[in-house]
Amino acid sequence: MRVKSLYLLLLCFFCSVAFAKEHRIARGEQELIVDINILISASSGEQILGWLNSSTEALISVYGRLPRSNLRIEVSPISAFSKDSIPWAQVTRGDPDTVKFYIDAMASEEDLVNNWTSYHELSHLLIPYRGWGDMWFSEGLASYYQNLLQVRAGVFNEQTMWQKLHDGFQRGQDNRLPELTLAELSPIMRQSSSFMRVYWSGAWYFLKADIELRKRSGGVMTLDTALGALNNCCRDESLSAEQIVRKLDAFSQSTLFSDLFATARASRSIPAVTDLWSDLGIASDGESVSFIANHPGAKLRKSITGTSDH
Repeated sequence: MRVKSLYLLLLCFFCSVAFAKEHRIARGEQELIVDINILISASSGEQILGWLNSSTEALISVYGRLPRSNLRIEVSPISAFSKDSIPWAQVTRGDPDTVKFYIDAMASEEDLVNNWTSYHELSHLLIPYRGWGDMWFSEGLASYYQNLLQVRAGVFNEQTMWQKLHDGFQRGQDNRLPELTLAELSPIMRQSSSFMRVYWSGAWYFLKADIELRKRSGGVMTLDTALGALNNCCRDESLSAEQIVRKLDAFSQSTLFSDLFATARASRSIPAVTDLWSDLGIASDGESVSFIANHPGAKLRKSITGTSDH
């Protein structure tokens, strides 16, 4: 969730209490319920439905379905003067899970589709997280998948995706409290303004897990499939990060997730990413990334993004 000011919060509150028009979108046996605030015009409403159709299709790419049988999305306007098409969003766990978006009502469908926020918030739903404790785990998952969903949806290309991950890891190196482990820092990330280290340490965890799963299984097991198995068994539960990790270990028949979990929680900075880039055939000069020609890691890299050379 991002909150820019008390002013925006107040605007969100007053806009959200207005009536909304409900739209029901069938996804096979699943249903997406979209409530669009009546302060938003009909023409903008059509663009919003187009944006949410695109965003949720990207979410479905992970394990072939929505994370819940019923999912509610609420959309309200926030301010005509916002510089961001989606200034604020949040996930509320419940029955159904609800994602609330507060948008610039003047934003075009293209602006909304190209904004990272919806991909980030929707990615939170990929795990049945209880909503507190080890926030780095949930935020790391969303930070990793927001980029995967965008490249799979064609919002940007593979080169841009890896550059964005590289840039995120670089921002995470701004280590404000190196004396604290990630486990100690995560609960106070707001007070200490340590979002970048917390979020991107979590993103490192999931990228590392995804790479290792694919390498060890020859591509049979991936983070996508592990999360799909988790959803099959536990979509209606409310689990802690540690409980999720134990289940992911069971699905992968390994201790990979718990081993990495212990490493991440005990870290005092983002673990090195050089070995990850080496596995993927990516070179970095510190500022930018490039692909190493004819590197055997290219196949692994493209299997993650779902892209090809053609």
